[in-house]
Amino acid sequence: MLDNWVVMPTCLPLVLRRCHACASPRFRANGKFRVNAHHKLIDAWLLVLCAGCGRTAKLTVLERTDVRSVPPLLLDRLHANDPSLAAELLLDPVVRRRNRIALDWDGAWRLDTGGTGRPDREVLDVAVRFAAPIPVRPARLVAEGCGLARADVGRLIAEGRLVSAVRLDGRLSCDFTFTLKR
Repeated sequence: MLDNWVVMPTCLPLVLRRCHACASPRFRANGKFRVNAHHKLIDAWLLVLCAGCGRTAKLTVLERTDVRSVPPLLLDRLHANDPSLAAELLLDPVVRRRNRIALDWDGAWRLDTGGTGRPDREVLDVAVRFAAPIPVRPARLVAEGCGLARADVGRLIAEGRLVSAVRLDGRLSCDFTFTLKR
């Protein structure tokens, strides 16, 4: 029987970027946007607050873009300060690359094992699905989902009793499956 686990975000991740005022390395996104129009051109920024001093910084979403080329639904969401749009934009690799930022997912996700608790079956087949591209070590997910210590998970991998088609000791942000033989 195949169990399904889901790694899902619980809140917006922190933005890793150096603050010019206090040199803090983290910013919090609060879902607010600033939109500025210059005749037929529009600029839009996602506002983030420094975790150290509270100073506001702007992450560029649109830059000198023709208003007619922006979908009306996107424009409405920007004006309404849609928090789900902020989450979508933070996950967008183009926005992250343009603004030279990375995301800190520590404490911003949880593992949903479907309420099965600690599985006691002899052979456990699990499919892990990611609701958002959250980089996490698969060995950590196995340890958390099965109620094991991470050292025990490393030992199971070395003994060949925990197998997967992906590397279990690196970071991963895409779906995978594994089999655990107790």
